[in-house]
Amino acid sequence: MGIFTNPSSPSFTRALHIKDRFLQSFDSLKQLKHVHSQLIRIGLDQENYLLNLLLRSSFDFKDTRYTRLVFHQTHQPNVFLWNTMVRGLVSIDCFKDAIASYASMRREGFSPTGFTFPFVLKACARLLDFRLGLKLHSQVVKLGFCCDVFVNTSLVSLYAKCGYIEDALKVFDDIPNKNVVSCTAIITGLIGVGKCREAIDMFRKLLEMDLVPDSFTLVRVLSACAVIGDLKNGEWIDRYISESGMSRNVFVTTSLVDFHAKCGNMERARLLFDEMGEKDIVSWSTMIQGYASNGLPKQALELFHNMLDHDLKPDCFAMVGALSACARLGALELGEWASSLMNIDEFSINPVLGTALIDMYAKCGSMTKAYDVFKGIRAKDRVVWNAEISGLALNGHIPAAFAVFGQMQKYGIPPDGNTFVGLLCGCTHAGLVNEGRQYFNIMVRILSLAPTIEHYGCMVDLLSRAGLLDEAHQLIKSMPMEANAVVWGSLLGGCRLHRDTQLAEHVLKKLVELEPWNAGNYVQLSNIYSASHKWDDAENVRSLMGERGMTKLRGCSWIEVSGIVHEFLVGDTSHPLSEGIYSKLSELDKDLRAAGYVPTTEYVLFDIEDEEKEHFLGCHSEKLAVAFGLISTGPAEVIRVVKNLRVCGDCHEAIKLISKITGREIIVRDTNRFHCFSGGACSCKDYW
Repeated sequence: MGIFTNPSSPSFTRALHIKDRFLQSFDSLKQLKHVHSQLIRIGLDQENYLLNLLLRSSFDFKDTRYTRLVFHQTHQPNVFLWNTMVRGLVSIDCFKDAIASYASMRREGFSPTGFTFPFVLKACARLLDFRLGLKLHSQVVKLGFCCDVFVNTSLVSLYAKCGYIEDALKVFDDIPNKNVVSCTAIITGLIGVGKCREAIDMFRKLLEMDLVPDSFTLVRVLSACAVIGDLKNGEWIDRYISESGMSRNVFVTTSLVDFHAKCGNMERARLLFDEMGEKDIVSWSTMIQGYASNGLPKQALELFHNMLDHDLKPDCFAMVGALSACARLGALELGEWASSLMNIDEFSINPVLGTALIDMYAKCGSMTKAYDVFKGIRAKDRVVWNAEISGLALNGHIPAAFAVFGQMQKYGIPPDGNTFVGLLCGCTHAGLVNEGRQYFNIMVRILSLAPTIEHYGCMVDLLSRAGLLDEAHQLIKSMPMEANAVVWGSLLGGCRLHRDTQLAEHVLKKLVELEPWNAGNYVQLSNIYSASHKWDDAENVRSLMGERGMTKLRGCSWIEVSGIVHEFLVGDTSHPLSEGIYSKLSELDKDLRAAGYVPTTEYVLFDIEDEEKEHFLGCHSEKLAVAFGLISTGPAEVIRVVKNLRVCGDCHEAIKLISKITGREIIVRDTNRFHCFSGGACSCKDYW
C-alpha cells in the first residue's frame, strides 16, 4: 500500500509536504539534492511516486549521472519510473541512452505502455535508426497499440524522417481519430522530402476535418509556402491567422514575416513586424535577414542598430544578416564593428558565422583578413571552403583560388557545384578560357556533377568576353535546360564588348521574351548601337522604351567613410560636400589630361557634341564617390566604392590614372568583379 493511500500513516504529512515541494521549480541541483536527502532521512527514498517526481525534476538540470544514480538505487522500479527515464533522456537529446534504457526495461520484464513508445520512437527517428524503428512498430502491433493516435503519430514521424514518406502516409491514413499533432507530423514529413505542395494540401484537409491548427502547424505550412514561393496560399494562410487571432502568437507572426520576406514582400513583412506587441531576437533577426537578402542593405543595418537600441544582443542569424548587408555596401568598418559585438571565438566554432565574415571581408576587398578568418575556423565544412575560393576569385586572386581548391581536395572535402561556380567565375574574371574549360570538364566528366544553369552561365560569360561568341551561342543551344535571362545577358555583354550588333539583336529578342519589363535589355542594345555610332538605331530603342514607360536603372555608388555609408547617383548634387567633390573632380580633370587622359565618349549613349559627352562622363556616380573618398580620408587609407551597375570603360581608365596621380589604392566593386586600382594598373588586367 502506497504512502498516499494511508492518511493515518505518520509519514503522510511529511510526504505530502515533499510532494508539494517537487511540484514547485528548483533553482539548482543542490536544492533538489537537499529535498532528496529529506526523503532518505524519513525513509521514503523507495517510494516510487516521489522518486518519479524526483527523476523528472533532475532532468531539468541535464545531469544524467545524478539521475542514473537515483534510478539504479531504486530497489523495485515500476513501469512509470522506466517511462520517466526514457522520456527524460529523450528530452535532453540523449537518444542512444534512451534506447538503451528501453532495452534494459524490456530485459527486466516490463511491457511498454502507450507513454513509452512515443518517446523511444522519437529517439529512433532522431538517430535515423530505421531498423530498430521497424522492430518497435512490430511490438506496437503485438501489444495492441496500433490504434493509439500518439503512438501512430510517432511512427509517422519515424518513417518520414527516415525518408519513407509513402509508409508514413499509410500509417497516417490508418489512424482512426486524427488530431492536430498527427496532421502536423505528416505535414512536416512531406516538407522534409520536398513535397511542399502536398504539405499545403494536407493543411487544407486538416481544416476540412474541423481541426484547429496550433502554432507549430502554421509555422510548418508557412515554411512550405516560402520554399516554393506559393504567394496565393501563403496570403490565404496569412488571412486565416489574422481571422483566428493567432497573429498574437510571436512564433506564428515571425513565421509570417519570414514567409513574406522570402517571397520579396518586405512591405507586408515590415507591417507585421511593426504590429507585433512582443518581439524576440528571432523576430528581429528574421527582418534583418529579409532586408539583406532582398537587396535592401541600408534598411537591414538601420534595423540592426534599432535592435541594439532595444538592448538585444545579436544572435547568429542577426549577425549573418548584418554582415551580408555590410558586404553588399562594401562597408568594411561597419562590418568589423558589427562582428566585434560577438566573441571572436563564436566565428571560429560556428561555420555559418565564419562564412558570413569571410564573405564580408571578401566583398569589401580585404582578402588578407578574409583568409585569417578562414584559417581560424576550426571545423571547416564545404561551405567555408567555397566561400574562400569564391572570395579569392572575386578579388582577382585566381592562382590563390586554384591553390585553395587543391588544399580542399587534399583534406578530402568533396567539391560541389558551388565550388566550381567560384572557380569558373575566377576564370571568367581573368580571361582563362582553357582553364575554365578544364574545370568544367573535371566537374562533368570526372566528378559526374550535373552542371546547373549557373555553370553554363559562367562558361557563356567566359567565352563571350574572350570573343568566342559563336562557341558561346552554341553552348547555349546545347544546354539541357532553357537558358535564363542571366545566360543570355552574358552573351549580350560579349556582343557589346566585341560590337557584334547582329548577334546582339538576336539575343535581345530572347531577353525581351524572358523579361519584357526589364529596361536593361533595351539599354544594352542602345549601348551597342551607340558604341558603333548607329545613333538612329539607338534612338529608336530609346523611343521604344519611352513608349512602354520604361526607365533605365540609375547608376548608384556607395562609399563608407568613418562608419557611415554615403550614396551617390549620376550627376548627384545632394551631398553636403558636393561643392568640394566637384571641385576635386575639376582639379583631377586637369591632372588627368596632363597625364594623357582623353575621355572615352563612346560610352555616352546619345549623339551629342563631344564636349557635352565629356560632361556626362565626368559626373558618373563612381567618380563622385572616388572624389568624395579623396577629400574625406587620409592619404594612407584605401578608398572602397561599390556600384550597382558595371563600371563603364571611361570610368575604369580615369580611376586607374587617378590612383597613379594621387598615389592612392582604390577598390571598386561592380556587378561583375572587383577592380583594385593601384599605381596606374588594375587587378582585372583590363580584361572585361
